[in-house]
Amino acid sequence: MVKTYVFGHKSPDSDSITSSLVMANLENELGNTDAKAYRLGGINKETEFILNYLDIEAPELLDAVEDDANVILVDHNSPAESVDNLENAKILKVVDHHKLALETSYPLFLRFEPVGCTETILCKLYEENGVEITKEIATLMLSAIISDTLLLKSPTTTEDDKVAVEKLAKIAEIDYEEYGLEMLKAGTDLSDFSIEEILSLDAKQIDFKDVKSIVNQVNTADIDEVMEMKEELEEEMNRIIDEENLDLFMLLITDIVNSNSQVIVLGEQSSLVEKAYDVELEDNTVLLVGVVSRKKQVVPIMTDNA
Repeated sequence: MVKTYVFGHKSPDSDSITSSLVMANLENELGNTDAKAYRLGGINKETEFILNYLDIEAPELLDAVEDDANVILVDHNSPAESVDNLENAKILKVVDHHKLALETSYPLFLRFEPVGCTETILCKLYEENGVEITKEIATLMLSAIISDTLLLKSPTTTEDDKVAVEKLAKIAEIDYEEYGLEMLKAGTDLSDFSIEEILSLDAKQIDFKDVKSIVNQVNTADIDEVMEMKEELEEEMNRIIDEENLDLFMLLITDIVNSNSQVIVLGEQSSLVEKAYDVELEDNTVLLVGVVSRKKQVVPIMTDNA
């Protein structure tokens, strides 16, 4: 049987890693292909917590795929966020909850839904195909939905996400609120990361019309603790701006307890943040009250004002 690579986006988060594992398992259960999960970057602390909880290994790191290799994309579809030589591969399927950014010259299976997490879609695919959701698979799915929706508090949360969480928590035999808070707090521990690593943990290149930008987000239970590194963070952000020829670099420091984000903004187009949110930056930073979702509360607002 032909091998198929299954992977999420670069700078992978918990949804990206768990969806790769869950999707590969679904493909193998259906007998469609010999699927194997991979990752395109390092594992963050939150994902490490999930994998350790289940005592399973992280997917193998993937640098490139062979020409004409079969691939399945989860939690992303933009070539800029994918494996570097994606254009040489044959994309069999895409399962994602982001906007469509992919063009191909051939037909393929696409499953996009405007939900809070890719795993919510995968939960439906298991049920639609009559594939059992085991305790381990349920825990992977549940963990990612908790992560992407910040325990169902994010504005990206949908009724489908809530239904999936209730269902998966029963299968996993987990008190999802207690487990979820412990998991999210584990992901806020930045003590072992260098400044360079912090700024690459969940960085996405997102261009707001003609404004070439990177938007990075880190979760924390204590904004002040992260802001103690502000000088070092800004130095590295400026280096990345010069290296990548960026117009804007936004770093969202998101408080998972109080649902706010302190944002550090650098670049020639930093005034775009002031315009978009009707705020005034002071020493390159401002608190964005109630902003926790990059997808719903940053990308559309910044794009509309660019």
